[in-house]
Amino acid sequence: MATIYEVSKAAGVSLATVSRVMNGNVKVSDRTREKVLKAMAELGYKPNSIAQSLASNRSNSVGLLVSALHGSFFGNMMSTVEDVLRKAGKHVVITAGHSDEQQEKNAIEFLLDRRCDALILHAEAVSDEYLLELSQRDVEVVLINRRIEQMAERCFYTDNELGGYLATKAAIDKGHSDIAYISGPLFKQDAKERLEGHKRALREANIAFDSELLIEGGFHEAEGAQGYLQLTAVNKPFTALICANDEMASGAMTAARERGVRIPEQLSVVGFDDVLFARYLYPKLTTIDNPIQKMGNGAAHWVLEHVYKQKKPHQHINLFVPKLIMRDSLVAPA
Repeated sequence: MATIYEVSKAAGVSLATVSRVMNGNVKVSDRTREKVLKAMAELGYKPNSIAQSLASNRSNSVGLLVSALHGSFFGNMMSTVEDVLRKAGKHVVITAGHSDEQQEKNAIEFLLDRRCDALILHAEAVSDEYLLELSQRDVEVVLINRRIEQMAERCFYTDNELGGYLATKAAIDKGHSDIAYISGPLFKQDAKERLEGHKRALREANIAFDSELLIEGGFHEAEGAQGYLQLTAVNKPFTALICANDEMASGAMTAARERGVRIPEQLSVVGFDDVLFARYLYPKLTTIDNPIQKMGNGAAHWVLEHVYKQKKPHQHINLFVPKLIMRDSLVAPA
């Protein structure tokens, strides 16, 4: 097996330079880095990750907390973060918090125990105070889909209130006034803000908010279906249904169709997130673009710049503005 000394000799550089290349040090020219990497490849040299970690005081791993491991939304986020960091020679350790305070804390401690150099967190249940205290520890913390004022420069999030507003306003602009709403769990900040946007759009149109046409769901397909059935049991007519994410919209559409309701002729539906399957539903789902991939990309590049000191030019955008994606599931009421 080749040694670092052989790599040094083959590349014509010092041992210190080889070490800097292995540890991602920016004080190495591209030409020198290429020479070292070529020598390593030709010799089949595999650096010892434990030795690298001890020498650099870095594990070259980043912890990623998500709420769930299933679904297009979190899949897009995880793949984006992993792709950016892998290309920079870093590894991602992924764990789930399941939107539960204690499970999120346990997951974060798990990542800390693995000596992750930074944490990228999609945390929904732990308090702002907990996250602020965590940020004072000897690890950099970055937040996705959440904003805390004292950590604003390391928060990557969308304007959920505006997104909720745009979803309902789109239905109103089509002529709907009897509008039902299935929210996400209202202990979650993004779900709460989307509902506030829905209410703002109703107020602007002088449409009274009817609490009987609000169902609190759980961001899953089954809860969208159940939410639709609960709304029909109220026996109040509605021609448009706004769902706080695309999974619930998909479930609601299936439940409505199973009851013989034609979409969009008898019921218009609007979702939120614009996940991949939204454009393949029938009819194609009108929804709100929620750029989770851009948030993940921003968080990963922030880590590379501030933790690993890789000064590649990258413009950090912290607040992302949602936009309406108009497709076939929203039409004027019959």
